[in-house]
Amino acid sequence: MTVVLSSILLVIFFAVMIAVGFYTRKNATDVNGFVLGGRSVGPWLTAFAFGTSYFSAVIFVGYAGQFGWLFGQAATWAGLGNAFIGSLLAWNVLGRRTRIMTQSLDAKTMPDYFGKRFHSTPLKVAASVIVFIFLIPYTASLYNGLSSLFGLVFDIPYWVVIAVMAVLTGMYVIFGGYMATAINDFIQGIIMLFGITAVILAVINDNGGLLAACQKLSAVPAEGWTGGAYTSFFGPNPVFLLFVVILTSLGTWGLPQMVGKFYSIKSENDIHKGTVISTVFAIIVAGGCYFLGGFGRLYADKDIYSASGAVLFDKIVPAMLSTLSPVIVAVVIVLVLSASMSTLSSLVLTSSSTFTLDVIKPAMAKKKEMTEKQQVTIMRAFIVVFIIISAIIAIIKDSHPELTFIAQMMGVSWGALAGAFLAPFLYGLYWKGVTKASVIVCFIWGTGLASIQFLISMKVISNANWPAILKFTTQNSIYSGAIAMMVGLILVPVVSLLTRKHATKDADKMFECFEEKVQVSKKSALD
Repeated sequence: MTVVLSSILLVIFFAVMIAVGFYTRKNATDVNGFVLGGRSVGPWLTAFAFGTSYFSAVIFVGYAGQFGWLFGQAATWAGLGNAFIGSLLAWNVLGRRTRIMTQSLDAKTMPDYFGKRFHSTPLKVAASVIVFIFLIPYTASLYNGLSSLFGLVFDIPYWVVIAVMAVLTGMYVIFGGYMATAINDFIQGIIMLFGITAVILAVINDNGGLLAACQKLSAVPAEGWTGGAYTSFFGPNPVFLLFVVILTSLGTWGLPQMVGKFYSIKSENDIHKGTVISTVFAIIVAGGCYFLGGFGRLYADKDIYSASGAVLFDKIVPAMLSTLSPVIVAVVIVLVLSASMSTLSSLVLTSSSTFTLDVIKPAMAKKKEMTEKQQVTIMRAFIVVFIIISAIIAIIKDSHPELTFIAQMMGVSWGALAGAFLAPFLYGLYWKGVTKASVIVCFIWGTGLASIQFLISMKVISNANWPAILKFTTQNSIYSGAIAMMVGLILVPVVSLLTRKHATKDADKMFECFEEKVQVSKKSALD
């Protein structure tokens, strides 16, 4: 029964995704249309594109299981942080100014923004290299969790699941570009909203209702607690929880695939609507995922352990689903696939457009200027390349779990990107005094700390004898990623003040775009 229902839903789902790709191909004939949807995307599509790029199967299966196990119901704070810091505050702080300045500079990618904002081609190339190095392993991590979930229903090799997802995602992105991604993100977002709600209700009902489930959870002991640790307000480890909230919430401000959604907003009114829609979406999806994961310890008697007895976090959520009805399981299969495909499409579009516009195009310009059609063709080719690379990495990781460097590389990707880009991008939108030197320092700091964290995780170097503050910073990728972002917010203004004589000469002219006079209706402004 479950196999039949899941198969029917998947066939319908895939057919709709491909149909959208064909339908939107007319909007992807030039660079502006392929990468930004012509900068005319409405609030619903933009908000859902932002939300679905934010929340993938990594959150639903991996993070929900891991942080739910570690913090219990307090893990819900991570979801609320994602909603109010990663969505609401991000839209209010970045949305309007990103849209205005990137259009004024004619910047289509984050590296392009750095290059034009600070008049530096090397800076643009450096940002492109950072995106390429750290976005690819992050892309490969999106396949995590699919194996155990599909194993509940289908008796097929994991590489087949990866291949199908990669091919179908590639098809609609190649055909329709950003507009196909945005429309499919909207459809996938609807599935995620209804799916996560249904799963939460089913899991709570399976445990006798909310009150009974919380009572069972409160009886689970933790170190230093006789009970109640996993139903307490901040959980058994509030410091670690704080760093999780910072990394997963503030981190979106520096991720190119997230910030890029603001480039294509159509109007001021769309920003207001998009802010509300995106925040509500995040409350339900992110808050719901972490809330659900908080009940993970009620399934400690299931098959969620490795041969050595360690908890396999990716197996916790599937263990919850194994006791539910075939209808719910079928819905979850489509839900997780939706979450993964939406984020994958955003990442490969970001990677291909960045590499083409910021690396290939400048290199080719010395010989011959590329036409719009040639640029779009190259971007489509790189979409194929990036999807193939990410799929191969995911298959190798699953087939050879002893290759722990892949998993560790994925873990540091988010922190490296956000640590390098967040501060210079944010300050560059608001402050004329940001200097190129401060951007370079932040790039080195963010990627450098992430690289050190990677080497420590791989046991290439040891931090055992390091000073306490350095040991604390590098104890895992959550701490190092969050600290990379927070220190970056200090480094950029400090270095800029020390090097202010080298500030961008025409910064005043750049910021004139914010002072341009426009007429609006009285419902928007009285004067």
